[in-house]
Amino acid sequence: MNVWEKEDIKLINGDFLSVELEKNSIDLVVTSPPYNVGIDYENSDDTISYEEYLKWTEKWLNKALHLLKDDGRLCLNIPLDKNKGGIRSVYADITCLAKRIGYKYQTSIVWNEQNISRRTAWGSWLSASAPYVIAPVEMIVVLYKERWKKKNKGISDISREEFIDWTNGMWTFSGESKKRIGHPAPFPVELPHRCIKLFSYVGDLVLDPFVGSGTTLIAAHKLKRKSIGIELSKEYFELAKKRIEKECFIQKELFSGK
Repeated sequence: MNVWEKEDIKLINGDFLSVELEKNSIDLVVTSPPYNVGIDYENSDDTISYEEYLKWTEKWLNKALHLLKDDGRLCLNIPLDKNKGGIRSVYADITCLAKRIGYKYQTSIVWNEQNISRRTAWGSWLSASAPYVIAPVEMIVVLYKERWKKKNKGISDISREEFIDWTNGMWTFSGESKKRIGHPAPFPVELPHRCIKLFSYVGDLVLDPFVGSGTTLIAAHKLKRKSIGIELSKEYFELAKKRIEKECFIQKELFSGK
């Protein structure tokens, strides 16, 4: 297992299910796990059966629950549904699964990626025979462990305007470019930026068990939170490390004139 640390960031190359972390230590989990829609990850099977996918989801959600503090939260970015390989109510199924494990439900945020132009099928064209409805949105389900209200008061860095805007459960911003980042399924830094600022205090510990290109860790560092990221792929681990170095440290040094 390879570990890279710098200042308040810890990046681990390994399987989240086998990586040992301190229980009851995490303030906030922000993550987007593999969607199981056939994305070509380096060394992860994204085409397992839906039943196997839910069993795997149950395992990692259960582990994350034990890592959270009693007032810890989870912001989980998942698809609303899945049409490729069979119609599945992914968001509803995973939300019910999480509650069965022991998470408590707080709210859901609809992320409007504004990608309606990508739709390619209507099923039965101009007919009631078998039309397909494609919702061009993703979901961020917000869960918590034991209590929603934070036990201890910390420093919040969210502005009045941000609080008013982000507590509206429809977030509209574009997705991230796969080509620009070099990862097949990156989410934009705006997503963890909002979740971290809205649901955690300055100095809190943020975890992303499927860190990919390092986006959550970048957002956490810039918002003065500590962070841990775990990535199974050696290739994406190296990608995340280089990206974090560039966006969190090299650019900061250039800006400060060091």
